[in-house]
Amino acid sequence: MNALEFILAGMLAAATPFLLAALGELVVERAGVLNLGVEGMMAFGAVVAFIIVHQDGGHLLGFVAAGLGSAALSLVFAVIALGLRANQVAIGLAIGVLGQGLSALFGKSYESLTVKGLPRLALPWLSEIPVVGGLFMQDVVVWLSLAATLAIWATFAYTKLGLVIRAIGENPKAAHAIGYSVVAVRFAAVAFGGAMAGFAGAYAAVVYTPLWADGMIAGRGWIAIALVVFGTWLTGRIFLGACLFGAVSLMGLAAQATGLDVPSQVLASLPYLVTIIVLGVISADRRLLKLNGVASLGEPFER
Repeated sequence: MNALEFILAGMLAAATPFLLAALGELVVERAGVLNLGVEGMMAFGAVVAFIIVHQDGGHLLGFVAAGLGSAALSLVFAVIALGLRANQVAIGLAIGVLGQGLSALFGKSYESLTVKGLPRLALPWLSEIPVVGGLFMQDVVVWLSLAATLAIWATFAYTKLGLVIRAIGENPKAAHAIGYSVVAVRFAAVAFGGAMAGFAGAYAAVVYTPLWADGMIAGRGWIAIALVVFGTWLTGRIFLGACLFGAVSLMGLAAQATGLDVPSQVLASLPYLVTIIVLGVISADRRLLKLNGVASLGEPFER
């Protein structure tokens, strides 16, 4: 397998933690809420899933528990930020630190332990195509994440629920005036975002790298938040961005395999360098941000 085949075969799996967390944050931000605690919620979901799978509870139970645990953590954010109308940036950062602290605490006794991952499911015929066939050999969570991407895109594009979420994010006072519960919808959006962050962390811990190590999320939550801006709050662009970051994260391994004489620290920093560059380019286009941005993002709602 050459470097290109290696990157294509692993790109979707590497992109899945970014994609799941970014899709959840997309729904949260579309509702007008800014939750910066994604990194901590991913870390908490990761440790919950790893403990359950290591105790022979199974991957399904591990993912469900990770989603519920991270959703509960996100609701702590919702109660303080939405119920008490505290500063969303400060509370989000605090929740992120709390999630990482809980992850380190609960995972201390599982350090360096491993679990069994999930088998890959190949699409007939397509997986046999030269060079790109690896794209069609993925585990079930990757396929489900692709389905979730389509479902969220269709929800925002064609359903009343998507329209309500977008309306609340753009003008919560107008949405409240015509009878929609702004706070309830935002609570639900935050819980959904937390669950998706938990799923992302669970995938990273028990499927993609089925080994527990403190700090294993390694900034993926922050990249997921950046992906929402990178994708200008559009589902399709977020998916493409996740694939880009997934491919970039594998380039370091591919470079090392080819014997390229580059320090491993430089290769490991590639996703973060790309994040900075891309955000700089996107931020320079004010028209694009204004066209697709969320008008009331981060602003507290008062009846």
